[in-house]
Amino acid sequence: MSFLNLKADRSKYPQRDADGKMQIDLDSHKFVKLWQGPNHPGVTGNMSVELTLAGDEIVEAKTHVGYLHRGFEKLIERRLFIQGMQTSIRMCVAEPDSNEYVYCTAIEELSNVEIPEMAKWIRTLILEMARLQSLVRVVPGQAGTFGLGLGVQWGVYMRELILDRFEELTGGRVYHMFMTPGGVRGLLPDGFKTRMEENLKEIESFAHRIDDLIFNNVVFKKRAVDTAVIDPSWIDNYGITGFVARSAGFNRDVRKSFPYLIYDQLDFEPKVMEYSDIYNRAKVRWFDILTTVDLIRQIMRKMPEKGDFKAQTPNVLHWTAPKGETYVRSESSRGEYGMYVVTDGTNKPRRVNLRGVSYTHAICVLEDLLVGVNIADVAAVMVSLQTCPPEIER
Repeated sequence: MSFLNLKADRSKYPQRDADGKMQIDLDSHKFVKLWQGPNHPGVTGNMSVELTLAGDEIVEAKTHVGYLHRGFEKLIERRLFIQGMQTSIRMCVAEPDSNEYVYCTAIEELSNVEIPEMAKWIRTLILEMARLQSLVRVVPGQAGTFGLGLGVQWGVYMRELILDRFEELTGGRVYHMFMTPGGVRGLLPDGFKTRMEENLKEIESFAHRIDDLIFNNVVFKKRAVDTAVIDPSWIDNYGITGFVARSAGFNRDVRKSFPYLIYDQLDFEPKVMEYSDIYNRAKVRWFDILTTVDLIRQIMRKMPEKGDFKAQTPNVLHWTAPKGETYVRSESSRGEYGMYVVTDGTNKPRRVNLRGVSYTHAICVLEDLLVGVNIADVAAVMVSLQTCPPEIER
């Protein structure tokens, strides 16, 4: 680790007032600079944060990306529509099914393809399974950033339960590609709903243990409460969505505001709180676990037993789409997830642009939010925003 003395920058240094905010003689204080990441548990991927410190308190933070060099959007623009599937899902490894949905739906809208009702139910089920496996990993993982490793182990176990069901349904544990332009690849296997219900009961049990382990833990409270508070005025200025916005009192959920698939047939209400610190951002996602468990049960109870699962589509090797453009949005576990696609009448997209949550959360918000935070809490702040760096280097 290398240290470098920096000249004080009055405009960026957060002085403290009589209420406890930091007051330092800027002319005499020595600053140091160090890097957190890219190889660090507080970074959910290859990303680094350049930190400027006064003692152990951060006075400036700058996000650095460029370690992935993937160029997903350009790769998709040079491939047939069907070939773009395996590239799109890698724009967020932690929750690839959101990419499947927005990409497939964009191609369908531009090609005037209407998917069958059964396909809508199965797609919704897959999206909620993806949300659940993401949430049960990251909520206990928030405890891990404060050294509470038991929560991390529980999270890995719960996620494996859902990955078992993904493997049964799709053949894959992480990348699934069960959605395809025109619908899905098949129906649910025999006995799938029974096995899923067993997993949901187990996850519910562990969710309540997590409540005791984390949210009633005095150490977690001391570290998380009043740490990295997001001002409500940031929400619209930065374009913050999802659980980060809901923890600050803004009811932002695409499933409710712009219903898609069969969400308008489901009964749910996303949790909203009034104060967005690390504690409440974790608590909102904990409530989301319970909401998602209930949604999966509703879907399995209401969905038809049989039906067409794929529409008639052109030959995938010769599929062309007329000139047009569309933007498709969905609600991932992290917030609004969208894709803008332009076609020019050929067999490849003319332009693809992803609207991922992480660009806002991991650059714009994180750089301001870290100012004034203790260096020991950097990893916790980053996980509380639930970033996915491949969305940035897209």
